[in-house]
Amino acid sequence: MTQPKFKIRKGDLVEVITGKDKGKRGEVIRVLPREARVVVQGVNIRKKHQRRYTVGGQTMAGRIIEFEAPIHISNVMLVCPQCNRPVRVAIRREDGKRIRVCKRCGNELG
Repeated sequence: MTQPKFKIRKGDLVEVITGKDKGKRGEVIRVLPREARVVVQGVNIRKKHQRRYTVGGQTMAGRIIEFEAPIHISNVMLVCPQCNRPVRVAIRREDGKRIRVCKRCGNELG
């Protein structure tokens, strides 16, 4: 089974278009293509309670860890740096390479 190709990559600026974090913008930290999900910085924050544990005779205190959980890729849109708005993305091929293009202004998206 081949991996699906998505138009959103690590390092892109995206905006959440639905859900509890609607309207928030952040950078993509990770893309999980098999699950069709992305991890966005500062979005979908979860809390994990970690139990106290012992390592090599030392006791580490319990704590609450906050982390970004994955969000479905359909719930985010790429933000064009020129338009500064969430946009749809087209794919243009040049010399056998896939180039992402903003559908609103035609700007190349890295």
